Amino acid sequence: MQPLSDLPLANLTLALDAEGIATVSLNRPAKRNALDIATIEELAAVFTLLPRAGVRACVLRGEGAHFSAGLDLVEHHRADRSAADFMQVCLRWHEAFNRMEYGGVPIIAALKGAVVGGGLELASAAHVRVADETTYFGLPEGQRGLFTGGGATIRVAGLIGKARMIDMMLSGRLYRGAEAVQVGLAQYLVPDSEAKAYEIARAAAQNPPLSNFAICSAISHMQNMSALDAAYAEAAVAGVVNTQEAAKARLDAFAKGTAAKVKPQ
Repeated sequence: MQPLSDLPLANLTLALDAEGIATVSLNRPAKRNALDIATIEELAAVFTLLPRAGVRACVLRGEGAHFSAGLDLVEHHRADRSAADFMQVCLRWHEAFNRMEYGGVPIIAALKGAVVGGGLELASAAHVRVADETTYFGLPEGQRGLFTGGGATIRVAGLIGKARMIDMMLSGRLYRGAEAVQVGLAQYLVPDSEAKAYEIARAAAQNPPLSNFAICSAISHMQNMSALDAAYAEAAVAGVVNTQEAAKARLDAFAKGTAAKVKPQ
């Protein structure tokens, strides 16, 4: 397996700390971290390797004032792609984002500024989204004469519902602040999204990796199944995860009454 340190990255940076928490940063601040095809290729490469590299959690962030303004429209315009060519670009976006959603490593997106178009599609492939007061969410494809191609019809519609997504695309409506959390675009609204993202990542990193793998892959798979098939799959996954060796000491502590209680702070 190729070591993480050997990945040739130009548009992303990657760091791994002693707790096994990776930081993946979009590194095109002059372009508001717009996603060109080279960045998508780097995302696919990084999130292919992270699950096999012992990474316990990942914080996804952007350099500069914005998380991501979405598809690099200048590149798209200049490339003058055919329909068939752009379909292949979209399929590559799907591959990269599927590796995030289904890879089994908890990904916490630290959001700020623009989370727009393809940037929202990228954020929606993370497992937890943390916004700050500068964060705004949009799908301006209708105003650009475009249509989503990176999974918004699946993930964003799944977060906020079909009607809200259609409204965003038709009218250019933006969501921010408490309203964005209320409709489901983010789970947290805090003064410092990166600090909160690392707090969540550190908490997740304390879980057994097999538990995190199931939480961050099986749930998404089960959402794609019929209720009957999902119930069967859930039972099978629980059979494996709930009998793992790593859980035995924790269950023993619970049985002895020494485990931390689940209660409000």
